[in-house]
Amino acid sequence: MQTLGAGKRQTYGSPQRDRVKAARQPLRDRDFYPDDYTDERDTTEVPDGVRLQKVLAQAGVASRRACEEMIGEGRVTVNGQVVRRFGAKVDPATQIIHVDGKRIPTAPDLVYYAMNKPIGVVSTMSDPQGRPCLADYVEELAPRLFHVGRLDTETEGLLLLTNDGELANRLTHPSYGVQKKYWAKVPGPIPRDLGRRLKQGIELEDGLARADSFSIVQEHGQQALVEVVLHEGRKHVVRRMLEESGHRVIDLARIEFGPVKLGRTKPGTVRALSLHEVGELYAAVKL
Repeated sequence: MQTLGAGKRQTYGSPQRDRVKAARQPLRDRDFYPDDYTDERDTTEVPDGVRLQKVLAQAGVASRRACEEMIGEGRVTVNGQVVRRFGAKVDPATQIIHVDGKRIPTAPDLVYYAMNKPIGVVSTMSDPQGRPCLADYVEELAPRLFHVGRLDTETEGLLLLTNDGELANRLTHPSYGVQKKYWAKVPGPIPRDLGRRLKQGIELEDGLARADSFSIVQEHGQQALVEVVLHEGRKHVVRRMLEESGHRVIDLARIEFGPVKLGRTKPGTVRALSLHEVGELYAAVKL
């Protein structure tokens, strides 16, 4: 509010202008602070960087106008600090940006994909025996893609691929407990105690293996479809657990990896992960 003098009416700034004023740095008394003084709210600024709202919009968060509103509402952090300056400049390649507590992938050279690996494809980027491999499907997408974990040749389903090495390493490390969900077709009928046995642990040649959860999806005649969830990634671990418990695996598919679902992705096809999915993956491994 501003008084313009006797006989003048009081006028008010627009809400947008008020938000801009509130976001500015407070005035400093020059007797106590040098001209180049900055407080903790300024430490994220990169003078030659890109405006924060532009970075968010290019990452697919929302329109630039909506991103400005998010910044003004204090919903955006850069390197862990809330940034409310509409003109803030950042380096999207090196700084970590969160919106509403979820990390946003902003580095321009990082990519994230989901693939439905078909049966018969080797989970490597090359194969000396000349068998079909992942490179046959993704070699033109980006250089040096990492496949997150593996699926054996006779197992189909969800594989994650990225060139974000830190994320890939954390997703495969058992200490982060990222769960993978599998559907297995096995001979039926299924005994009532199978789930309990799998969750208590099956002794394998390389140690005890435990399922996080187990359920029967469907039983029909002499076959059953069961769901096994676990967070470790030992070689053939689902097949070995079921076979050790007396249930030979006929078919096996991974349908979920952490927050990412296979959905209707057809065998042999690759899709880019959504902004939400990448943020959920970061959250799952505390990035």
